Amino acid sequence: MPSVVKRAARAILIDENQQLVLIKRSKEGQAPYWTAPGGGVEADDASIEQALLRELREELGAEVSGVQQVFLVSNATGEGVGVQHIFVCRLDSLDLSRQSGPEFAEPGRGSYDLDRVTLDADGSVAVDLKPAALKEFIEANWVALVDAATPVAASA
Repeated sequence: MPSVVKRAARAILIDENQQLVLIKRSKEGQAPYWTAPGGGVEADDASIEQALLRELREELGAEVSGVQQVFLVSNATGEGVGVQHIFVCRLDSLDLSRQSGPEFAEPGRGSYDLDRVTLDADGSVAVDLKPAALKEFIEANWVALVDAATPVAASA
């Protein structure tokens, strides 16, 4: 049986306007596509959730709250299985001047642009969001995801 050889943490990141905050990836010679912010879990990350928080700070200068794991996506690699841990969370603040990491230091990797996407009236995501399983999950569960990312009102 193959083993897990790579882990990543990604966010279904929802802003105050109930928009999906995504990264638009553009590489020369390829059609653009969108992905959820996040990235690889590193050996010195205390947990997968801490890896997500680190990645969101690096990629977007973002602070988030209401973090909950909601989904897993796995795929076969040449060495074993890659697993993406998908979390839902709400965007509290964003400061693109704090972006850091190899995505921004190596121009050959293409561009990583912030994009806010509103779901269509029929609940579909109108961009090429990858992986397809994540797009399908978001479309099928949007109402519940927005609810999970909405702060609970303080009781009187």
